[in-house]
Amino acid sequence: MIIPSYDKSRVINFSDAVYSIAMTLLVLEIGIPTYEAFSSNDTWTLLANRIPSFIGLVVSFLVTALYWLAHLRCMRLVSTIDTKLLWLNIFLLFFIVLMPFSTGFYVGGFNLTIPFVFYCFNLTAIGLFNLLMILYVIKKEKGHPELTPLAILWYKLTAWNALTVWILAGILAFFAPYMARIIFVLIFVFQFLINRYYRKKKKQQSST
Repeated sequence: MIIPSYDKSRVINFSDAVYSIAMTLLVLEIGIPTYEAFSSNDTWTLLANRIPSFIGLVVSFLVTALYWLAHLRCMRLVSTIDTKLLWLNIFLLFFIVLMPFSTGFYVGGFNLTIPFVFYCFNLTAIGLFNLLMILYVIKKEKGHPELTPLAILWYKLTAWNALTVWILAGILAFFAPYMARIIFVLIFVFQFLINRYYRKKKKQQSST
């Protein structure tokens, strides 16, 4: 049986285009004030009313950028694109495309629970397919010189990091809504600690 494979460069280029378009569309959720709005409100009031939209933009842009970087690292390890990896990538991109909507939905009901839970679901789904892709690539590309036991641990911890935080944020939204909305900061804190641990262990291994 011939296992089909697909052009890796086309898959990567298509994926990059989806990421870039989705990240660009995020800014459209910040409504531009009309002339009438400027006539009846001062500039600072107009900007203050859009603070939730700016928060949504910054959080969504940074987190999507992290997933894009993870995608770049993952695809660099891939020798061939088979059908399973292709579909994992497609489902990942579907939830990336959904980000502008889920961000706007969350921002539109900034203080409500359900819009935020939907937003967390979107980011959790991205994290899940990102994790599944990484686990599959690690298994598929077994023997790759860059996939040392330490590197594999780093890839897994990095993938679990964001996924776990967004699941926790979605659960906390029902009990501690304010904490749920700021807990995403832990993604960057944990990633810093993961990177620090990786560099320390790698330095120890190179010195022995």
